[in-house]
Amino acid sequence: MSPRSCTRVSAARITGTREPRAEEIAARTVNKERARAGESRTVSRISVEDMSSGRRGGLRSGKGAQGPTYDQLYEEARRRNIHGRSDMNKSELRRALGDS
Repeated sequence: MSPRSCTRVSAARITGTREPRAEEIAARTVNKERARAGESRTVSRISVEDMSSGRRGGLRSGKGAQGPTYDQLYEEARRRNIHGRSDMNKSELRRALGDS
C-alpha cells in the first residue's frame, strides 16, 4: 500500500466513509485535476469549469461567511461539556459557546 493509500484509508476511517468509496472519491478527484491540467485524453466540461478540489475544500473548512459548521460547533460544545447541546441547532450552539 502506498503512503497516499494509507492517507485515504485513514481519512475514510475518520470520516466514516468506507474504504472503497474513499478510494473512488480520491480517484475521481485525481482524474479531475489531471483533466484540468490537460493531462487527460478525454475532458468533461464539468472537470474544466468546476472549481478545483483545493478551492472547494477551502470553502468548506468552516472559515467562510457562515463560520464553523454545525459539527465543528457541536464538537466544541461537547469538549466544553455544554448541557443540552444535542437539542441545539447551529445558532443556539453559537450562542452557548459565546460566538456571534
